[in-house]
Amino acid sequence: MIVLQPVLEIHASDGFDLWPVADCSTSTFLPLSGSLKPAQVGTAVMRIVECNDIDPEADGRPPRPADPLGGFLHGLLTMDHLFAAGGLRITDTSTGAALLPGCCSGLDERREWWEVIDGDGWASFGHDPSPIAARVGSTVRLTVDAELGDSPVIELPVGRLRDLLTAAESDLADFLRLAARWADVRLAHHGAPVVSAIARALDLPAPPGT
Repeated sequence: MIVLQPVLEIHASDGFDLWPVADCSTSTFLPLSGSLKPAQVGTAVMRIVECNDIDPEADGRPPRPADPLGGFLHGLLTMDHLFAAGGLRITDTSTGAALLPGCCSGLDERREWWEVIDGDGWASFGHDPSPIAARVGSTVRLTVDAELGDSPVIELPVGRLRDLLTAAESDLADFLRLAARWADVRLAHHGAPVVSAIARALDLPAPPGT
């Protein structure tokens, strides 16, 4: 069975106290969907904010606010180009082979998967590992790490990948709606702009009212 999930790369959350987050002591991938628990949503929002927590320098953005919450959210709310580390994780449960997003891959880059199906038939997704997807006739061949001569490979029909990609978009939209409800409770007047920014980071339409 082939399982495809949109995943966010997360790191240890020791010492974070602006809102409740799930316990995490190592780097891992968090699947995003509408079934996350509140603390997991908090972790996802924290990580997306961290991905964009860059000090304003000579880029014309206003200074970082002094209050802890406003200061932490500042990059997410003021930067033009936003990023959410991660991508799509594809697992063949029959063999245990898993294609993971490489370093520097973002969830917005998942659009390149459609190029494999409907475009030029090839895409790569970061490095360390260096995952590659290639269309071969009616099959898509996924190489877990192109830098390895004996890399595990996952193969699936083009139509099956299309269905999985469509389901992943639904999972991300469900997560965004869940994050919007979470933000209404946890972020007060910051809620709507934060959710709108997260939508941009994920390359999704903002939920109504944001």
